[in-house]
Amino acid sequence: MTSDDPDSTLAQLGAAVDAAIPRALRRAWEQHVAHEPVLVARQGIYSAHGRPFAYQFSYRAPGHHPEVARTWGRADHERATDHVLRATFGRADLEHVAHGRLLFVRCPRAHLLGELPIPARPDRLVVEVSTNADVDAAALAGLRRLREEGFRIALPAFADRPEQRRLLPYVDFVKVDVRDLDVEGHPVVRVARSFGAMLVAEYVESPDVLRHARDLGFTLFQGNLIERAGVLDRAGARLVGN
Repeated sequence: MTSDDPDSTLAQLGAAVDAAIPRALRRAWEQHVAHEPVLVARQGIYSAHGRPFAYQFSYRAPGHHPEVARTWGRADHERATDHVLRATFGRADLEHVAHGRLLFVRCPRAHLLGELPIPARPDRLVVEVSTNADVDAAALAGLRRLREEGFRIALPAFADRPEQRRLLPYVDFVKVDVRDLDVEGHPVVRVARSFGAMLVAEYVESPDVLRHARDLGFTLFQGNLIERAGVLDRAGARLVGN
């Protein structure tokens, strides 16, 4: 039997391939996957009272070092984001790692535009705009769509650049590297909060930096002084839908 529907043809081909895989080989692969680590990094974002407000989730893999990401291309960042989203929202025990809090995940352009999917969890997922995402009409339209769907948006590494200022009307959180605010701190902070966003002090690495961030009016804090990123293995958590 033939079909003119390409989707139907592909589905039939996929079913034929699955049927051709020996049961023993399929079982061995499932056992391998079950024992393969599914790693993510988690770092807390804390309130001025020292309580966890949210968590930042980022990519990890066996042998991976975060510095390697500096050499990645577009496809690498997209695959890493898909991994993080599946490892967190694609597992049944989300609250085991989220504890009822918001989860920040940095998303590249393809996720902002809807070319790659994000979980339908606007109640928990904060979409953080990738620092290398082009700020054009399509990106702004994508942010508007995400906000209409109920998602919160975060803008990281704010340094008052023109392209960043274009994003301010669309974001709920602005993250600022407070190590760079020793001279131009107050003007940058004023611009960052000009549309009412909550401010997050990033890279709080020393007590002096923390005091300076407090003096500048920050109310949320993230950095190794407060909490270092820990690595979680999600392999033992049941996949959603299984």
